[in-house]
Amino acid sequence: MSLKVYNSLTRQKESFTPINHPYVGMYVCGPTVSGESHLGHARPYVTFDVLYRYLMHLGYKVRYVRNLTDAGHFEEEGREAEDKISKKAVLEKLEPMELVQKYTNLYHWAMNRLNNLTPAIEPTATGHIIEQIEMIKKIIADGYAYETNGSVYFDVEKYNTDYSRKGQPYGILSGRILEDQMESTRELDNQNEKRNKSDFALWKNAPHEHNKRWQSPWGEGFPGWHIECSAMSKKYLGDEFDIHGGGMDLQFPHHECEIAQSTVCNHKMPARYWIHNNMITINGKKMGKSYNNVIKLTELFSGEHPMLAQAYAPMTIRFFILQSHYRGTLDFSNEALQASEKALKRLFEAYEWLQHQPAPSNSTPADAELAAKVQKLISGFSEFMDDDMNTAKVLANMFELAPVINSIKDKHITAEALGNAVFISLQQELKLYVEDIFGLKNERAENNGKLDGVLQLLIDIRKEAKSRKDFVTSDKIRNELAALGVQLKDEKDGGVSYSVS
Repeated sequence: MSLKVYNSLTRQKESFTPINHPYVGMYVCGPTVSGESHLGHARPYVTFDVLYRYLMHLGYKVRYVRNLTDAGHFEEEGREAEDKISKKAVLEKLEPMELVQKYTNLYHWAMNRLNNLTPAIEPTATGHIIEQIEMIKKIIADGYAYETNGSVYFDVEKYNTDYSRKGQPYGILSGRILEDQMESTRELDNQNEKRNKSDFALWKNAPHEHNKRWQSPWGEGFPGWHIECSAMSKKYLGDEFDIHGGGMDLQFPHHECEIAQSTVCNHKMPARYWIHNNMITINGKKMGKSYNNVIKLTELFSGEHPMLAQAYAPMTIRFFILQSHYRGTLDFSNEALQASEKALKRLFEAYEWLQHQPAPSNSTPADAELAAKVQKLISGFSEFMDDDMNTAKVLANMFELAPVINSIKDKHITAEALGNAVFISLQQELKLYVEDIFGLKNERAENNGKLDGVLQLLIDIRKEAKSRKDFVTSDKIRNELAALGVQLKDEKDGGVSYSVS
């Protein structure tokens, strides 16, 4: 079975066939680095990290491009077309690029904690102003954009009229009809600059107080949100590439606008497969400022949020996301996260025990029925991943395999029951999917290793204190550790051992 993915453009599952086998170009919309990454950022980046890993496992050479929006993401439905970063920089009393660096660092830290692989290219909007201006100039030259008062707008109605005849109307991705969009669009400030309500900004004239501005043929200004992705995907992946990904909330208007811009410039649909993950809810409610339930990733990992009963490890979050199909809704709650924490612990206990066991020598399984069942569950891993990345079903198979592993561990059955080939296959395939494709790791074991280093440091400090006859410090270290359940024991040879209760 070859890989099939759900294409939002055609609204059906399709066999994945890259344009230039074995090379794959994948563009995923990254964050606007004007604030801390939150829970809503975790799902798309884990989802596309797993797709990235799986494509490489299948033998493809993937160029994964994920941008950083560090300019131009303004809200056209606000009183003014404000750049989020400029506005936030004023509030935090930082230079705009100082603010960008601060939140880019936090974003990278969070992605690292979630064990997401670094993309091949991570371009920024500010680093590609020239490319965006050149693209806007071409759109104007082709008659699909116009300048007003130093701002440039895309003419959606003209595009829709011309490209509807070619079977590619504006709204082809989201399914929205332009006439309905125009009727439902509110009267907003700066709408008098546009020919039609549905037109969107490619370039905005910067007001005097605006501190992020660039020279352009239309005066000093800054780029719109949508144009950056069209310009950067074209530069690094070409006029047409394989996969464009992002959250479902980006289908309209962001991805719809990208399609229109890129199609005018390149005379073809920019991506073959449009893949979108569904949204998350928190205790059944949409996450948003109005609900006062936005949880930052730093808060999630530390537990410092009023809605959280405890801190949740990054691998618990990653595992929880993978327990649901990426196109289904995902509801975060303390109860669900705590259940995932326990389930992940059970899985790793079985998995890690298995990895350290020698394979049996018998080639013929002692229990042919059990061996066949185990092999079928293992074979299901690739079948489910090939069926639109169904990570939930892969994990379900793993949890059916865990009792078999535990039965061998508890000596209720022997490894010989599976036979050499099936036993080795179980070890290898679990390692492949748990670590390499799903990107899960045992944080508890890693943390224990770090704690061992901290304890050894305290033991060394205590030893130095004793050598100086500083028994107050020596006794304090010993007593404080004892209160935390760590018992130190001075050995006859001068060494120190410890036990944890």
